[in-house]
Amino acid sequence: MTEVPRLLPWAGSEGKPCYLISDDGEGPLSRLADATESVQLGMGGQLLAHAREILPDMPPGELRFLAECLTQALADALRVAESRGRRLERLR
Repeated sequence: MTEVPRLLPWAGSEGKPCYLISDDGEGPLSRLADATESVQLGMGGQLLAHAREILPDMPPGELRFLAECLTQALADALRVAESRGRRLERLR
């Protein structure tokens, strides 16, 4: 099986993607990435639930902050999905 770089759930300098090249999916950096993905997805879920709860009564001025938070949560979730999708392709 050829090594396929793993897209990590954080960005490097200047917002560039970070990758891990390793045959060992159980190493410390892989475990940190797994834990980070889990936290990011959990925070996104909590933020979405909070948004659904407060949006109906939210003053227009507070919508920008909520939109910024939701945008970051979506970006994190898409990075996790891309990374996991690449790892699934290796299993085929």
